[in-house]
Amino acid sequence: MGIMEIIGIAGSVSLLSGWRLYLCVFATGLAMRLDALPVPEHLASLAVLENPWVMGIAAFGALAEFFADKVMWLDSAWDTIHTLVRPVGGALLALAIVDPSDPAMQVVAFLLGGGASFLAHGGKASARAVVNTSPEPVSNVMASTTEDVATIGLLWLAYEYPVAAGVIALVLLGLVVWLLLWARRVIKRLFFRAPKVGSPP
Repeated sequence: MGIMEIIGIAGSVSLLSGWRLYLCVFATGLAMRLDALPVPEHLASLAVLENPWVMGIAAFGALAEFFADKVMWLDSAWDTIHTLVRPVGGALLALAIVDPSDPAMQVVAFLLGGGASFLAHGGKASARAVVNTSPEPVSNVMASTTEDVATIGLLWLAYEYPVAAGVIALVLLGLVVWLLLWARRVIKRLFFRAPKVGSPP
């Protein structure tokens, strides 16, 4: 596996962890246990995700997140709690993907993985805060379900097609940046609108 494929997988997994850390850990461990995910020898350190304890805790976290993320304002509270958890988890997953014999690459993977997870988390949390301004709960359920499906699908693509993982990471990065800019514009329009001429201060 070449350096670009490794970077692509690490980047994709880190970005997806910023959305659904527990789901990323559980889905990867389950796929490995069922031999549905042929992990290269180079990524053997990911075998820890097959551990029943790790899978059990990840499954519990994923289930709790599945329901919490679909309730208005509870999703934002959940995101706030995980502001530190997701970046650290994404950084550790990226660290497990790179060659353990290359300390410099491990440091780079840890820093970039944590940064990517934090960026994705920020985009998700900002977009969800905007969605919560809507008076109906359907938007929350739709947004959350889309994230669930996208996380599983893109995670599978990243592992199954390492060459395409870099493209997936770039697409995710572009989406995250767009979410941040979109949320910024909406929040600015909602809370910092200039008063109309002739209206009382």
